[in-house]
Amino acid sequence: MAAPAAQKPLWEAGLGVAVIDFPDYRGSDERQTFVLPLPYLVYRGEVFQSDRDGARSKFFRSERLELDISLNGSIPVSSSDNAARTGMSDLDPTLEIGPSLKVRLLRDADRGANLHLTLPVRTVIATDFTHTHNVGWTFEPRLDLDLKDTWLGEGWNVGVGVGPLFGDKRFHNYFFGVPAEFATALRPAYVAPSGYGGLRALIAVSRRFPSFWFGAFVRGDTLVGSVMESSPLVRQKESYATGLAITWMLGESKRMVEVEE
Repeated sequence: MAAPAAQKPLWEAGLGVAVIDFPDYRGSDERQTFVLPLPYLVYRGEVFQSDRDGARSKFFRSERLELDISLNGSIPVSSSDNAARTGMSDLDPTLEIGPSLKVRLLRDADRGANLHLTLPVRTVIATDFTHTHNVGWTFEPRLDLDLKDTWLGEGWNVGVGVGPLFGDKRFHNYFFGVPAEFATALRPAYVAPSGYGGLRALIAVSRRFPSFWFGAFVRGDTLVGSVMESSPLVRQKESYATGLAITWMLGESKRMVEVEE
């Protein structure tokens, strides 16, 4: 059944705060917690869009297929603050960018349910803002289930995503490789191969209130069975990340556009 279209502002803007807690890197047994200012920007253009799914450009869209640009990234890690990486080079923050094909598998407008297969392929760029270098590629196929007006109550949205992660040799070695010059008696040299990089699952909830927006997520991650699980930098094979955010609305467009529900 085709989903009804709703009239919503072309853009909405707000400002708030987010609290995020996660491991230094996948496989690390040390964590970081950030309290960050959080801009809220929703833009519902025909080509460029920004919403709770991130910022993206829509190059192609049909009833079942959608092609856009996807983004991801990682935080910097100071090796002097991480016991597993002591004496090694720091991890620069990374930006992942590339095309993503979304295949609609199910749409139930009456129940507010959408099931997609998302297929993002991204190149990974590491930078400390004085130099930039490419550190490989990732492929993260994922099943995404979006539910609107759920059992939590009217207006509450729930998103569930699960899928494997794959990376090339350069990407895995950026995070998990141990060059010979950094090897020690407790941290032998290690070269990570390309291939399966583990499994990730996420659940997120959100609601747009009249004057503010609230969202929270929990993400689970496992390296069990991955090609780099034997790296000496893997201190734990299973980890989690959590976060919550609240933003207050500052303004919205007077121009309205049709949005599929």
